[in-house]
Amino acid sequence: MSLSETLIQKINNGNNSAFRKLYGEDTTELGRQSIRYTDLLKQFETAFGSKEIKFFSSPGRTEIGGNHTDHNYGRVLAGAVNLDNVSIAAKNNTDVIRIESAGYPRFEVNLSSLKPEKNEQFTSAALVRGICSRLKETGFVIGGFDACIDGGVPKGSGLSSSASFEVLIGAMVSELFNNGKVDPIQNAIIGQYAENNYFGKPCGLMDQTACAMGGLITIDFKDPANPIVKKVNFDFVSTGFALVITDTGGNHADLNDEYASLPTDMKAVAAELGAKVLRQVSLDQVLQIAPKIREKVGDRAILRAIHFQGDNQRVVDQVAALERNDFKSFLNLVIDSGYSSYMYNQNIFPVNNVKEQGVSLALALSDLVLKGEGAWRVHGGGFAGTIQAFVPNKLLDKYVTTLEHVYGQGSCHKLFIRQTGAGRVEI
Repeated sequence: MSLSETLIQKINNGNNSAFRKLYGEDTTELGRQSIRYTDLLKQFETAFGSKEIKFFSSPGRTEIGGNHTDHNYGRVLAGAVNLDNVSIAAKNNTDVIRIESAGYPRFEVNLSSLKPEKNEQFTSAALVRGICSRLKETGFVIGGFDACIDGGVPKGSGLSSSASFEVLIGAMVSELFNNGKVDPIQNAIIGQYAENNYFGKPCGLMDQTACAMGGLITIDFKDPANPIVKKVNFDFVSTGFALVITDTGGNHADLNDEYASLPTDMKAVAAELGAKVLRQVSLDQVLQIAPKIREKVGDRAILRAIHFQGDNQRVVDQVAALERNDFKSFLNLVIDSGYSSYMYNQNIFPVNNVKEQGVSLALALSDLVLKGEGAWRVHGGGFAGTIQAFVPNKLLDKYVTTLEHVYGQGSCHKLFIRQTGAGRVEI
């Protein structure tokens, strides 16, 4: 029996502990994943031939607490989810990385040059080159390999497909050339470096860290160069609630100014207190100077500063509630965060297009179905895109039916917090 035939036999084994750890106990989902992995193996062999391969998985992530707090050195609560990017990889004994992904053109990265290339900006190749460059700078071995990737983290879903891709690349290089010695936080920092300096997009570290580490984590960015990352031990599956992310289908294309206004407003208030960011001041200080600075910075900036201070503390309270197994208090804090985003942070709909309020409507529908039973809030950047809800299993069908009636079949993603971060899948 060939190596690939042996692997296919293992993949199709319904009692696969590796799959259950990643995808849960639902037999239909486990069957879907078996087909997915088998198809990916066949795709790899068609593209690159029969080789000694390894499987890898990298989860998407969901932001649970701390909405727009990271860019002002605040705290966040985030979790890895069961939607993932999966890859098959094998060394090719060259200096070239060759990657094929369904739905995307195949690309190659020659490692003989590790400097940023302007024509690669905003491409996956830029991320791969940047990750390898930084890994080499920090003393790790890099080399050429072949990989096929199946992207199971939907783009635009607010689940951070780009960060998942970045730490997936780091995990492959770690395993193939460094015996898995790249630490998850190191992998995350390197992914962020590549996105900032090679891809050309400024970003925080929350997304990459959640994808790399897995499980539920809280991050404190008070010293952004040395963020404090802590695992939160809590089993969401045992609560009888599902985590549902709903894609409201809004257009992100013209929202750059809206997103940029959030840190700008917050930092403008901090500057009036002689600080760089809001983490360096208190709510009392903000309220004390509010009457004097209203005309200069605008009332919205002050409201956003109030949101920051509230949500930054709420992360601490959420973690404490989960650690004492007080899920009801946690849900109430999620709702409070959502109200704060709506009323104070004002990142629910763009001010230049009040007719399109997909996020607002999704929150209203969630309120109608879940009031007194669950929790709901905007998810991620806001203005368009996704909302998050914690839905009791008894209301799950009603909730999904209600939201998909408006946003279309498949717009709701039923998820759970997965404990495993980016790394090799030992089948």
